[in-house]
Amino acid sequence: MTALARFRQAQLEEGKVKERRPFLASECNELPKAEKWRRQIIGEISKKVAQIQNAGLGEFRIRDLNDEINKLLREKGHWEVRIRELGGPDYARIGPRMLDHEGKEVPGNRGYKYFGAAKDLPGVRELFEKEPLPPPRKTRAELMKSIDAEYYGYRDEDDGILEPLEQEHEKKVIAEAVEKWKMEREARLARGDEEEEEEENIYAVDDESDEEGGKEKEGEEGQQKFIAHVPVPSQQEIEEALVRRKKMELLQKYASETLMAQSEEAKRLLGL
Repeated sequence: MTALARFRQAQLEEGKVKERRPFLASECNELPKAEKWRRQIIGEISKKVAQIQNAGLGEFRIRDLNDEINKLLREKGHWEVRIRELGGPDYARIGPRMLDHEGKEVPGNRGYKYFGAAKDLPGVRELFEKEPLPPPRKTRAELMKSIDAEYYGYRDEDDGILEPLEQEHEKKVIAEAVEKWKMEREARLARGDEEEEEEENIYAVDDESDEEGGKEKEGEEGQQKFIAHVPVPSQQEIEEALVRRKKMELLQKYASETLMAQSEEAKRLLGL
């Protein structure tokens, strides 16, 4: 402002007392004045929001402006509550939401809002970055689709690399086991615990028949011989046993007790 403009403004305001906004909203008891102070606060908020858009102000100035805007917003809320108490409209319900230059609602954390360049300050951008959604879990059917013979290890030898390595390792292990056995045998012979003699064949089969009447059975040509160590009934003995069982079942089913007793007595007399 030039000196002339300041002089002209002083002449216009001469004799007028500039009214200051009350520190507490509860001190105002007139609805028009409460509306006036609310509009004044909204004007101050608009000016500071326009200033904070300049990212070249520096981090500290931007943080101060953002704090002042949030303070004015809280004060505006107090005046809206006072206006509702004085019978005025409920601006918290019918008032527009606070949007940024992109048309999105101003982000904040627990009531504290960030405006303009304050959203790009260090440590602030990370507050509003959404965490990526975890990948969806696969169902059992989807997991089973990728399971084949290779999953169970049936194709491990198809590459031609594993099998030669296994054979080489097997030969090495066998050679080590044989060498260990020879060393232990030589140590026992040196101590005199065992005489040098031909080792007994534990897989030999005794050809003699069992004392209880075990019989050697031989099947068709080319089949291996085996020895039965228990008495095996013949086919005729099995048929006789089945016939006797069938007779007893029929007698128990159709014969009376008297007839059964007479039959047993007759057998006893005949010595059967």
